[in-house]
Amino acid sequence: METLIPASGASRMLCRVTDIPDGGAKGFPPAPGGFTGLLAVRQGEAVFVYVNACPHIGTPLDWIPDRFLSADGTRIICATHGAEFQIADGLCTRGPCHGDRLEPVMTEIKDGTIFVPEDAGL
Repeated sequence: METLIPASGASRMLCRVTDIPDGGAKGFPPAPGGFTGLLAVRQGEAVFVYVNACPHIGTPLDWIPDRFLSADGTRIICATHGAEFQIADGLCTRGPCHGDRLEPVMTEIKDGTIFVPEDAGL
């Protein structure tokens, strides 16, 4: 998924698309001065980026760095309560935040590099 960043907004580089294994996920630290990091999931050429915070109580979704997905790689899992989220839209389908969504982050992919708004995750 490529959602363009408005031309007027400052952006920051996350990584190259190929730095995330196809079918895998990767976590990123917060922006300078920020509190909450980001997570990106790659499915082929599509990349889905979300704020790394469970909508239930705001805890990071991973206990171990870059471990965000179910064993079969089809869902994002919250390590705190086991809530399950759809990758494509962040909808929680199981767990204490059922019906809520992960906060999506606008992205732009230029020449194989993923960019997000400079303040994403603040």
